[in-house]
Amino acid sequence: MSVLVEKADLSLKYTAHYNEVKDLLFEGSSEVLNSQRNKAFQDFVMQGIPTRKNENYKYTNLQPHFLPEYKFIHQREKTEADLNAVFRCDVPQMNTHLTLLINGWFYRENKETGKLPEGVILGSLEDIANNHPGLIEKYYAKIANTAEDPLVALNTAFAKDGYFLYIPKNVTVEKPLQLINLLQSERDTFATGRNLIVVESGASLQLLLCNHTLDLKTYLTNSVTEIFVGENAHLDYYTLQNEHNKSTSLHSVFIQQERDSSVTTHTTSLHGGMIRNNLKFILNGENAQANMFGMSFLDKQQHIDNFTQVIHAQPHCQSNQLYKNVLDDKSTGAFAGRIHVMRDAQKTNAFQRNNNLLLTDSATMQTKPQLIIDADDVKCSHGATVGQIDEEALFYLRARGIEEKKARLMMMNAFAHEVIQEIKIEALRERIDDLVDKRLRGEVAHCHDCSYNCEC
Repeated sequence: MSVLVEKADLSLKYTAHYNEVKDLLFEGSSEVLNSQRNKAFQDFVMQGIPTRKNENYKYTNLQPHFLPEYKFIHQREKTEADLNAVFRCDVPQMNTHLTLLINGWFYRENKETGKLPEGVILGSLEDIANNHPGLIEKYYAKIANTAEDPLVALNTAFAKDGYFLYIPKNVTVEKPLQLINLLQSERDTFATGRNLIVVESGASLQLLLCNHTLDLKTYLTNSVTEIFVGENAHLDYYTLQNEHNKSTSLHSVFIQQERDSSVTTHTTSLHGGMIRNNLKFILNGENAQANMFGMSFLDKQQHIDNFTQVIHAQPHCQSNQLYKNVLDDKSTGAFAGRIHVMRDAQKTNAFQRNNNLLLTDSATMQTKPQLIIDADDVKCSHGATVGQIDEEALFYLRARGIEEKKARLMMMNAFAHEVIQEIKIEALRERIDDLVDKRLRGEVAHCHDCSYNCEC
C-alpha cells in the first residue's frame, strides 16, 4: 500500500468514525467545546495523519499507530479507583495535592489531599465548561491552532474532558500539584485528553504530570494542553513519561507568557513505545523567561521525537533549551528545535542545546536545531552533538580500578545529571535521580514497582 493510499484510507477511516459518533461528541458537552468541533475536524481532514512529507514530522512515521481498531471513549465511563492502591510507581512519597485522571478523563471521585488555597480551581474540564463556561471560553482553543497541526485538530474534534486548573491573581500554591493520568482498559484504546491551565498575574505553581499504563493493552494517547501564564507569574511544569512498549503517546503543550513571567518545563521520558512531544512557547510580554529541559532513555525499538518551538514576540525576553537522550539497542530518536525571533523582539537571548549518547552502533538519532532571526540586536545560539561514550574517559576510569560496566554507568549518570539537577522540587529530583539510575542499569521495565513485569 502506497503512502498516499494509506493516508487516504486513514482519513476516510477517521472521517467515518467522526460522522458515526458525532452526536455522542456533542451530547453533554458545553457549547464552548462544541463550537470548535466541526471546524477542527475539517482542518484534520485537510491535513490528514502526518506523514514524513510533513516537515514537522519528517523523523516520525505516525501512520502505523493510527491503523489499529481502537476503542474510543466518547462518554464518561463508570470507574472506581483507589489512588493509593493503583498508583505504586515512581514518586508516591512526595508531599503533593494528588489528582487522578483515567484515560484522559478527570476522575470525579478524587479525594482532597490537603486544602488548596482559596480561589484555586482544579476539576473536570467537561464539568466546568458546562457550569462556568465563561471561565473556559476566554482561553479554550486560543493558542492550540487546529489549522497548523492535524493532531491538535483531531484532539479538538474529539475532546470531551481533561482537567482545568485555575490559579487566581497573586496566589502561591505552596505544595506541588501532582496529576496522574492512568491508562487502563479491557481493549486497545484511543485516549483523548484536553487540558487547560490558567496562572493569573503574580501567581506561582509547581505542577507534576505523570503518565502510566496499568495493563498491557495497546494505547494511543493524543492530548493537548493550553497554558496561560500572566504577568509576573511563575510556573514549573514537570512531566514524567513511563509507559510500556505498546503505547503511543502524542502530547502537545502550548504555553503563552506575559510580561515578567517565568516558566520552566522539564520532561523525563523513562519508557514508552513511541513518544512524540510537541512544545510551543509564545513569549508575549517583555522580560518573559522560558526554560525547557528534557531527557529520555530508550532501548529495544523505542522511539522518541521532541519538537520544540519558541516564538520571541516581544523584546528583552530569554529562552533556554537543553535536551539529552541516551539510546541503546535499535532505538531511534529525533529532536527538532525551532527558535523564531520576530522583528520587534530586540534584546532577545535565546539558547538551545541537544546532546545525544548512542550506546550501540544500531541506535540512531536525528537532530535539527533551527534559528529564524528577524531582529538585529539579539544573542542566539544552538548546537547539537551525537556520539558514543568517550573511550579515553572510559580508559581513565578503568585505569583507576573501576570495572567497565560500572565505569560506563558512571559516565551515563554524569551525562544525565546536567538535566536532572534542574529539577527544583528536592523530593522529585532525588526520585528521578534514582529512577534514572535504575533505568540505566536495566532494572526498570516501565514501572518497576507495579504488580506485573512488561517484557514487550
